Amino acid sequence: MKLFPLSITLRNVLLAAILLMALSCQQAPKELKPGMWRAVLTVSNQELPFLMQVDKQENGKTVAYLINGEEKILLDEITVTGDSVTIPLHIFDADIQAQINDQQDGLTGKWVRYRLDQPYEVAFTAELGKDYRFSEKPKAASYDYTGKWDVIFKNEDGSEDKAIGVFEQQGNRLKGTFLSTTGDYRYLAGEVNADELRLSTFDGSHAYLFKAKPDGTDKIKGDFWAGKSSYITWTGVRNPNAELPSADTLTYLKKGYTKLSFSFPDLNGQKVSLNDEKYRNKVVVVQLLGSWCPNCMDETKFLAPFYEQNKNRGIEIIGLAYEQSPEFEQAKPRVERMRDRLQVGYDLLIAGSRDKEEAAKTLPMLNHVLGFPTTIFIDKKGDVRKIHTGFSGPGTGKYYDEFVQDFNQTIDKLVKE
Repeated sequence: MKLFPLSITLRNVLLAAILLMALSCQQAPKELKPGMWRAVLTVSNQELPFLMQVDKQENGKTVAYLINGEEKILLDEITVTGDSVTIPLHIFDADIQAQINDQQDGLTGKWVRYRLDQPYEVAFTAELGKDYRFSEKPKAASYDYTGKWDVIFKNEDGSEDKAIGVFEQQGNRLKGTFLSTTGDYRYLAGEVNADELRLSTFDGSHAYLFKAKPDGTDKIKGDFWAGKSSYITWTGVRNPNAELPSADTLTYLKKGYTKLSFSFPDLNGQKVSLNDEKYRNKVVVVQLLGSWCPNCMDETKFLAPFYEQNKNRGIEIIGLAYEQSPEFEQAKPRVERMRDRLQVGYDLLIAGSRDKEEAAKTLPMLNHVLGFPTTIFIDKKGDVRKIHTGFSGPGTGKYYDEFVQDFNQTIDKLVKE
C-alpha cells in the first residue's frame, strides 16, 4: 500500500473543511415574497405611504402592483440577485432598488428616478403583511371631507395656483384627487384620522403626500409634499359649484394661423409631417406628450385602444414626444418603452425637450405649451378646430367620463364633415 506524506493528507483535510464551512455559510437565494407590502418613501422627513401587492404567477414569475385606491399599476420586470431586488417602475425611467432582510419580510433601499444630470434618490422601506396605508387603527372620523372644494396652492415663490379638490369619504376611508388647468393629480388614497385628511399616491414617476385639517366652517388648511423635497401649503373652501376655466380655451393658435405645421422624426428616424399622404383628407388628433408624464400615460391608455377601434373611419393620431433629452438617440428608447408597454399603434415622433418654453418654440403657431398632455383636433382640410389642454384621467370620475363623451362627439362631428 502506497503511503502519502502526512503533510499532504492534513492539507487536503483542511481544504475540505474550509470548503464545507464556506458552503454552509452560503445563504439560500432570497425572494420577494408574495403578499401585501406597506411601502414608505421618506420625503422632507415625512412618511409617504403606498401599498404594493406582490404575486407569483403560474410560470413562477414574480410581479408586483402599485396600488393607489382603485388603480393597480403592473410591475413585471422584477429581478432578484442574492439579497438585492430591483423593481423597474412601469413606463417610467425609474426603479426601486432594495435589500431583502434575513426574514424576507422587509425591504430597505431607495426609489431612483434617472435624470440627465444625476439620479434623483428617495429613501424607501417596505414591510410584508401590512395592508393599511397610513394608520392601522385610525381614530374615528370627526369631519366629513366629501364633496368639491375650491383649492388654492401657494407656491414657494408666492404665486398661487387654482385647483378643485374632489373627495369621497366612507368612515375613515378617503379617496379623491385634485384637478388643475394642466391635468389631475391622479388617484389619491388615504384616510381621515379624527379630523385630519391624509392622502398619498405613488405611480413610479410622481410621489405626492397631502395633509389638511378644518380651518373654520367649510374651510380647510393643509400641506403638500411632492417628490424629494418640494413642499407648499394649500387651502380649500367647500363649494359644490367649483369650476376651472374651460380646458378648450387655454391654448390656441396665434392670430393669422389656421393650421399646425411640423416635421419631426419617427422612431425609425424618418421625418413625418401633416402634409404626408397618410394624413391627407383625414381627421387627425395631435397629442403633445412625454414618456415621463403620468397624465400622458392616462391619456395614451385612452387613445391607444380608441385608435385601433376607429382608424378605419379616416382617423389618425400623431404623438409628439417631448422628453428629458431632446436628443433623438437618448429619447428614442424611452418612447419605445412607452409605446410597447401601452401598446400604442399610432405614430410617435421625437419632437424636443420637455421644457415648456423650448417645446413652444417647436410649434410657434401656438400661444404657448401650457402643459402635457395637450390634444389638438384637426379637420379633413387640415385646419385646427379645437385644442384641449391637460387631461382629466380616470381618477377624476365623472370628469373623465365627460372628457370621453366630449372627445367622441368632437371626432364624430369632424368625421361627418
